[in-house]
Amino acid sequence: MLRHTLERLLLAVPVLFGVLLLGFFLMQVVPTDPAIVRAGPTASMEVIEAIRQELGLNEPLWKQFFIYMERLLQGDLGVSIINNVPVTQELGATIGPTLELMLASLIWAIPLGIVMGTVGAYYRGTFLDRIIMAASVAGVSIPVFFLGLILIWFLGFQYQILPFTGRPGPIWTWEGFKAVIMPAITLGGVFVGPVARMTRSSVLDVLGADHVRTARAKGLPERTVVTRHALRNALVPVVTLIGLQIGFLLGGAVVTETVFSWPGIGRLAVGAILSSDLPMAQGTIIVLSVGFILVNLAVDVLYAVLDPRVRGA
Repeated sequence: MLRHTLERLLLAVPVLFGVLLLGFFLMQVVPTDPAIVRAGPTASMEVIEAIRQELGLNEPLWKQFFIYMERLLQGDLGVSIINNVPVTQELGATIGPTLELMLASLIWAIPLGIVMGTVGAYYRGTFLDRIIMAASVAGVSIPVFFLGLILIWFLGFQYQILPFTGRPGPIWTWEGFKAVIMPAITLGGVFVGPVARMTRSSVLDVLGADHVRTARAKGLPERTVVTRHALRNALVPVVTLIGLQIGFLLGGAVVTETVFSWPGIGRLAVGAILSSDLPMAQGTIIVLSVGFILVNLAVDVLYAVLDPRVRGA
């Protein structure tokens, strides 16, 4: 097990390096000069050139990248060009809201997806099954921003039931709880469909297995057969899918946080890119990439725990 984990860690190193390299050079093609952004539109050429020298923008790209990597290894992500605040400070203030949003999304989306998939498998081919599968496909197909705008119009403007902008406090406070409902529904909406479809497919495979037929022959209640003998053994691929979808959920969080003005890493990344704040944009890319890699690593390890055959592969 330890060897399997170490192998996955070693494989994650070149992936992370590639992401850092790609993110660095993508930021270089932004048509805005960071020195001009920091100096302001009325600054003289002498001031702009001094800032370029201070930021190291006059150095060759390869040298800028190695300087960037050296600082990164020391835990220094630089200073924001816009507000002159350390990038790590801004990231520390936005990680909490993003994790709150993802947690609130997963709390309702995972159980609902598993229940939908299990019910659809048990009533396979019926009208109820078709409705569940149609809802799953619709959830996957609807863009995140479109679902968010519909909720804002319906629950925010039309009936004024819930707030739809900002984060007045943590989710364990009443105001914070109300504020996270619509973003959590929006972000979790794209999560339900894949979980439901995978659960349905996996449960269908297990329902025809020998141990399920044996459980029914013993006279066990149908609910016990489905939940304890079928669903329990069908969750291995579902757990894998959930882990992978959590990684992709980070991308959906960028759009959701922008639509609802949620002060998380996604909104910070969009603002940094639009304002050509290169250090801040690179810092958000690093955090999102590391989060995605860690989630996939956790999925690999968990899959090996659930299925010992993977460790010997």
